[in-house]
Amino acid sequence: MDLTDLKQAVDGYAETATEGLDSLKSRLDTLETRLDRPDAAPERPAGTGTAAEHKAAFLEGFLAKGDDSRIRALEHKALSTSTGGDGGYAVPEEIDHAIEKQLVDLSPLRRHVTVRTVTSGDYKRLVNTGGAGSGWVGEADGRSQTATPNLEEVAITPGELYANAAATQRALDDMQFDAEGWLLEEVTEEFAVQENAAIINGDGINKPRGILTAPMSTSGDDTRPFGTLQVLPTGVDGGFASADPADILVDLVHSLKPRYRQGAVFLMNSKTLAVVRKFKDGDGNFIWRPGLADGQPDRLLGHPVVECEDMPDIASDSLSIAFGNLGRAYTLAERTGTRVLRDPYSNKPYVHFYATRRVGGALVNDQALKLVRFSLA
Repeated sequence: MDLTDLKQAVDGYAETATEGLDSLKSRLDTLETRLDRPDAAPERPAGTGTAAEHKAAFLEGFLAKGDDSRIRALEHKALSTSTGGDGGYAVPEEIDHAIEKQLVDLSPLRRHVTVRTVTSGDYKRLVNTGGAGSGWVGEADGRSQTATPNLEEVAITPGELYANAAATQRALDDMQFDAEGWLLEEVTEEFAVQENAAIINGDGINKPRGILTAPMSTSGDDTRPFGTLQVLPTGVDGGFASADPADILVDLVHSLKPRYRQGAVFLMNSKTLAVVRKFKDGDGNFIWRPGLADGQPDRLLGHPVVECEDMPDIASDSLSIAFGNLGRAYTLAERTGTRVLRDPYSNKPYVHFYATRRVGGALVNDQALKLVRFSLA
């Protein structure tokens, strides 16, 4: 096949694909128009129920009274598989979205790492660690064969994150009791606490594998094995250097490749930040700058600072400061949906609500994150 035939074949394929997409879009637009009509109810799939019905059945029936007949009927008619073998029901989509939003608001890390939603058991990603050959050629010059890229597979298996909130049946019976708000507050806060701790220190067993549990090396990006983070020693066991202590932070910033510095943040706990805030440059100016307005992050050497209490205090050989682009470095994978199991029997007079989500996480780019180690070497 010559180039002319190949071009015609490609153009034909593109035209067919475009026609197919246009046809599909037209069918979807027609269906959406029908469903938006006031008399469109008979055209909806029979028995699926509305979001409002699902929410009312969950809050008023299952959560408050333990009556699952309404929610069971809705899920049965919709052929839902959200009821697990050990019982429990899927949280209505509206409430689940509120949980997601509050997790972002409460978690200092979730808003910076990459979050992927998965529908299967595992999340797998191929990472190019070596790059592919490239170069410049003229229009009629021969093209040499490019080098084969070095690929590494990162597999993330979500573990089950749970929160076991409790309330008395009397409170649940109270007409003034905000069951939805209570569930969001109790469950989301526990989810955020456990998730943050796992992203930093998780061992990867039924939970995310934490940043600080990765292999460490003082070697640069060109020589470290894949999955190994670079650490920069302070030269002092358990502390900063006595002379020019801020120099290690400057070295930390510039150990990161320029393409990762855009969007990079410092990560440390409040005790470490209290020490760093006192550092000054050669002109006597503090290297830390407060946010210029409410909601804007404080900055250190021009980069935002994220306070995370799960980072360790400064101590011998501690990894107390991290700097990098967390979105490029770390991926959090989660299965969609939160499930709740109601237990009124185990701890009377309390009713326990065992809420679960499936979440996993792992380091996917070791070049996008660096750490300071408070050690001699």
